Amino acid sequence: MKKLIIFCLILIFPISTNALTFNPGYIISDTDLTDHQSMDQGEIQSFLEKKSGQLDNYSCKDTNGITKSASEIIYRAALLNKVNPKFLLVMLQKEQSLIEDSTPKQTQYDWAMGYAVCDSCSMDDPKIQKFKGFGNQVDEAAGAQRWYIENAGNGIAKAAGESYTIDDKLITMANQATANLYTFTPHIHGNYNFWKIWHQWFTQSYPDGSLLSPENESGVYLIERGTKRPFMTYGALLSRFNPDLIIEVSKTDLDKYESGSPIKYANYSLLESRMGNKFLLVDDTLRKFESEEVVRAIGYHPEEFELIEMRDYKLFEKGEPITISSIYPAGALLQNDETGAVFFVQEAVKYPVPSKDILLINFSNYTIIPVHPEELEKYELGAIVKPREGSLLMTTDDPAVYVISQGKRWPIISGDVFEKLGYDWNDIKHVIPETLSHVPLGNYIELSY
Repeated sequence: MKKLIIFCLILIFPISTNALTFNPGYIISDTDLTDHQSMDQGEIQSFLEKKSGQLDNYSCKDTNGITKSASEIIYRAALLNKVNPKFLLVMLQKEQSLIEDSTPKQTQYDWAMGYAVCDSCSMDDPKIQKFKGFGNQVDEAAGAQRWYIENAGNGIAKAAGESYTIDDKLITMANQATANLYTFTPHIHGNYNFWKIWHQWFTQSYPDGSLLSPENESGVYLIERGTKRPFMTYGALLSRFNPDLIIEVSKTDLDKYESGSPIKYANYSLLESRMGNKFLLVDDTLRKFESEEVVRAIGYHPEEFELIEMRDYKLFEKGEPITISSIYPAGALLQNDETGAVFFVQEAVKYPVPSKDILLINFSNYTIIPVHPEELEKYELGAIVKPREGSLLMTTDDPAVYVISQGKRWPIISGDVFEKLGYDWNDIKHVIPETLSHVPLGNYIELSY
């Protein structure tokens, strides 16, 4: 595994579930339940150490009578039954608060998962004593989840796609993971607690500019200001981002984001309302052509314009109108034919392009236009062009991999984190230091847990 060597203050921000809406028919994804390799034993131990509970120092006999640490018992049960260790950690918290309780009682360890203890059962019932003990509880609860999967719909284990009356409400199981949870805990409130803990601990945050696609489903979403914005067409995606950077994520990770406005039109689309008004779409801003004369003067043909409905029109900000004096409203690359310097020119502003890397990352579809220096002197000098949002970049003098987001370069904490976030090593662009020298440093990108 490749490693990134980075030394810096780590800033971790908590995940809030305030914006999330609990759906009792869909709690976590099937992958969330069965990703048994999501954490190794060392990561489980580290997670326990970061919490306020006592499991980081707890040891007891496992199901084979061998004394092992809590993290070893959890890890073994996860591997043996192909159940996500994160799932088991959340269950331990939901059932007996063992992950965060700093002064747990022995009964909390003995019935750690609540396995075999029904609502009306006594913990002293002789029939369930064989399930007593932390090792037995973890192993049996993990094994039960695997058994539910393999025996779904047999009359005992609930099945995906079926509807059941839970707490006097008819609930349809959207997937098997949700069906498993209701089989184990047949109450809405208990599963709400599981959902809340899961989102607090294990849903992953991604930086703005990330392209996310839910596993086993179609669709691509742009993460922007805490929302997920769906691309309605491939052209809309392609005009703004590199599709190679799409990350496949758990549906649960995607569900943590509120829905934002859809992205339907390609950048720099020519749009026309039913009233006959014509517009140029620049990012999320509609710029109205002042007149038909302006349209013709800039060189656009009436048949190039696409109809925009009022409901879509209302989604966009309204920018400055395009007039007869407007210069390159869709932008152009101009090169000083004496010095070779390249600028992205839009309206009356020229933005310096600092390197060939930026040309390849941001402007691969543009043609460079050579001009005399006197032509460039007409324009006001703007900010240096930064790499496109969502780009994965690495320089020759720095071992860190950066994600470009919100105009900053955000370092990824390690190679292991890079892979667990779903990034692909082949998507990294190697650039010269000058490409990133003017891009301020952001916070570390780390796994949320």
